[in-house]
Amino acid sequence: MMNDEIRAKAQKILGHQFNDIGLLDLALRHASISDSRLDSNERLEFLGDAILGMIACERIFVKYPEYLEGEMTKIKSLAVSRKICAQIAIETGLDQLIVVGKGMKTHAELPSSLAAAVLESVIAALYIDGEMGAVRRFLEPLLDPMLEEAVESGHQHNFKSVLQQHAQKALGVSPNYRIIDEKGPDHAKVFHIAVELDGTRYDPCWGQSKKAAEQSAAMCALQAMGLIDLEDEFEEE
Repeated sequence: MMNDEIRAKAQKILGHQFNDIGLLDLALRHASISDSRLDSNERLEFLGDAILGMIACERIFVKYPEYLEGEMTKIKSLAVSRKICAQIAIETGLDQLIVVGKGMKTHAELPSSLAAAVLESVIAALYIDGEMGAVRRFLEPLLDPMLEEAVESGHQHNFKSVLQQHAQKALGVSPNYRIIDEKGPDHAKVFHIAVELDGTRYDPCWGQSKKAAEQSAAMCALQAMGLIDLEDEFEEE
């Protein structure tokens, strides 16, 4: 059952003292212990999922200004999956505070879906009790590393993205792609493109489209700067 010790632990994890402690109780209450599902955390879970998605989208939009819609969507899907939500709940210890019915206590380990659900429900409770500021203070330090990990795993061979991130973080500039030459008829042109970065032009590369040539040019620039080892890159695949 819910008690003051559980409430205190939850509020410490969330970094928020609840004005309405009943909201926190509800966020931690699983349907298996409630007479009615309306008296469980399921409705809060619905709201928390939407808030989590909105904050994730905003963080991606702000942190990665060079990414288009498709790339941002991929990052979001990796970073706020049910698996990641469960991981955050487990790492923070929220999963240990879920109040469940006796039948579920017999399981040696609770399903990860419960951990994901409790993260979403406490996010909603935070939002209702402390508005968006309380949610951001709790969630953003946990979410940002997940976004960075998603970017690395989803773009490890997107050499243009890797070069763009390095250029902005290390040099404060963006790379420019210059068409050096192009050959062939309009329906089958090939392009010779070089990367220019911080006053240096790297070796140009050919590609059967501008996009392919730019990817190859970015790869050559990264290799020239010693930021990737092509043998290691392709051994991992």
